[in-house]
Amino acid sequence: MKNAGLLHHPKLPESLVLAQEMARYLEERGVSPWLCSAWDEDEIACHVDALDFLITLGGDGTILRAARIAAEHSVPILGLNLGRVGFLAEMEREDWPEKLTLVLEGKYWLEERMMLQAELRRKGDAAPWSGEALNEFVVGRGTLARIVRLSTYIDGEYLTTYAADGLIVATATGSTAYALAVGGPILPPKLKNILLIPIAPHLCLDRAVVLSQGVRVEVQVSTDHRAILTVDGQFDVELKDADRVVITASPHACRFIRTQDEVYFYRTLVERLR
Repeated sequence: MKNAGLLHHPKLPESLVLAQEMARYLEERGVSPWLCSAWDEDEIACHVDALDFLITLGGDGTILRAARIAAEHSVPILGLNLGRVGFLAEMEREDWPEKLTLVLEGKYWLEERMMLQAELRRKGDAAPWSGEALNEFVVGRGTLARIVRLSTYIDGEYLTTYAADGLIVATATGSTAYALAVGGPILPPKLKNILLIPIAPHLCLDRAVVLSQGVRVEVQVSTDHRAILTVDGQFDVELKDADRVVITASPHACRFIRTQDEVYFYRTLVERLR
């Protein structure tokens, strides 16, 4: 561990102060720090390949931003929680010196989490957008409170047509995010499954469906108003009537640095749900 990136949240002044403090801590121990706003994704992408690990200082959203860049380069993430939930973070404000010391001493393990990739296909424009997500993709309505109809296929075979506000296509990591809010099952993060959960379904299949890692999920949109594809709850891509979104497991995995034992997830889950 010779080169570390520290990604601070630009709207949390405490985040930059802590990043600077951690940078001094790393320098004193022979590690070269590089600081950047977690929202400057282009700048991060230019530097990430030269880093041994990334430290994020923010909430789970900050980690999600970093994950979509770091996974392609197999750069692991060490998260410090400054947010409200912190399912993904390893460190808290009060224990980061202890946890970071363990990491620098090699007393850690790497946890790999499955990611998803999506490709938008549109008549006359085969692939106008593609991207990855750690938590979930959501195909759903835009601003109007009207349902969309989503014809859904698994490996080319028709499953059902959801009449709903939207459809969540999530990883096990995402099972504790939006999927949890709509009553979906909680999956251990090491599982490599794809989870389908409709949002406010109307007279259609209203149960969560758990799929294996290797399947291809295809969702065709039928709507006479605006629809969107939302990526990790952070940005969206506008969809048109008859657009198809094809979602599969990504070839990249997000890697997290862990100093806790391997059953930490259940302790964190109970603490957060309180």
